[in-house]
Amino acid sequence: MSDPTAWPDRRLLDLLGLELPILQAPMAGSSTVEMAIAVARAGGLGALPCALISAETARDQVARFREAVRAPLNLNFFCHTPPEPDADAQGRWRARLAPYYAELGLDADTPAPAASRAPFDEDFCRVVEDLRPEVVSFHFGLPAQALLARVKAAGAQVLSSATTVAEARWLADHGCDAVIAMGFEAGGHRGSFLTQDMAAQPGTFALVPQIAEAVEIPVIAAGGVADGRGVAAAFALGASGVQVGTAYLRTPEAAIPDFHRLALAQARDDGTAVTNLFTGRPARGLYNRLMREVGPLSSDAPPFPTAAGALGPLRAARPGPDFTNLWAGQAAALAVETDAESLTRRLAADGLARLAGLSGRPGPASRPGA
Repeated sequence: MSDPTAWPDRRLLDLLGLELPILQAPMAGSSTVEMAIAVARAGGLGALPCALISAETARDQVARFREAVRAPLNLNFFCHTPPEPDADAQGRWRARLAPYYAELGLDADTPAPAASRAPFDEDFCRVVEDLRPEVVSFHFGLPAQALLARVKAAGAQVLSSATTVAEARWLADHGCDAVIAMGFEAGGHRGSFLTQDMAAQPGTFALVPQIAEAVEIPVIAAGGVADGRGVAAAFALGASGVQVGTAYLRTPEAAIPDFHRLALAQARDDGTAVTNLFTGRPARGLYNRLMREVGPLSSDAPPFPTAAGALGPLRAARPGPDFTNLWAGQAAALAVETDAESLTRRLAADGLARLAGLSGRPGPASRPGA
C-alpha cells in the first residue's frame, strides 16, 4: 500500500477524501460500476458516467457501488446544449455517408436512432440531491448556475475539465473546487467549452504548469498518463492528482468490444487523431476506416451529438471497427492488461517511487517495513 503522507501535494487527497490521487476517467459507454468499485477499493476515485444512461439507471448503479465499497464516488455529467433540429445539416451528413450505405446495401433513408447523450438537467440534479455523491464532475463547462448551486448544496465537490488556461480560470471563477487540466493527448471527447479551435490546443506538459500558476484550486492532470512516469511528471509540473482513462480500457472491468481491445493492444504513438465524425464534437480515438477516408475532422458532421445517429445503421450492418469510435489517448501503447484495482495501486506506487527518485528521498519499497 502506498504511503499517503509521501505525496508532495495533498490538497486533492484532503479535498476528496482519497488515499491515492488517482482518478478514474468517467468514460461514457466504457466505464462500469465494477471499474468504479475496483478503483475505489484501491484508494482512488471511482467514477460513474451518466451521459448515456437514465436517471433511474444512475440510481441503480450508485446503489451497487455503495453496497460494494465505502469510498468517495464521482458522478459525471455532460453540460452541452442540445442543438435545434437541422434537416439540412443531417442531409449533408447523410450524403457524405451515402457511399457506405450503398456499399452495405442500405437504403439511403434508413431510419437512424436518435442521439442519446443527455446533458445535466433537473432529473439528474435530483439524483445528486437524493444520493449525495462526494464528487460531481462535468464535461463541456458547467451547468446553469441554479443547478450548480443545488449540486454544491448537496455537499458534492465539483470538478470540470479545462483544455486551456482561460477555461481553467473560468471554472475556478464559477464554482469549481478542482480543475482537470485536459491535455491534447487525452482520449475521448475534448472538454473544450470556450473554444473549438483544435489547432491551438496545448498538450499536458505545457498546460498543467500554466493552469497551476493561474488558479488557486487543485489541478488534476489528464492526458498521456498511463504509468508511474506520467504520475510523477504530473506532480512535478504542479498537479495534485491525475485522471487516467485509456489505461483502464485494458482492464477486464471495461465494457468495450473485442475489436476495441485488439486495437488498443496494437496501438502506437501516432495511431490516434482528434475526430468529430462519430458525435459531431472533437474527440480523440484510434484511427479506423471512417477516419482515414472521411476525416478525421469534417465540416459535414452535424452538431454534437447528432452525428452519431446516421452511423447507427452502418454499425448494425457491419459490426466492428470501421464505423465505431475507438476512443483512446496518445499513451495507449503504454497501457498493459491488468485489473482496475491493481492498475490503480501500481500507478500510485510507481509514481511515488519515481517522485522519490527525483527528490533523492527513499522510495516506498526501500523504506524499513515497506
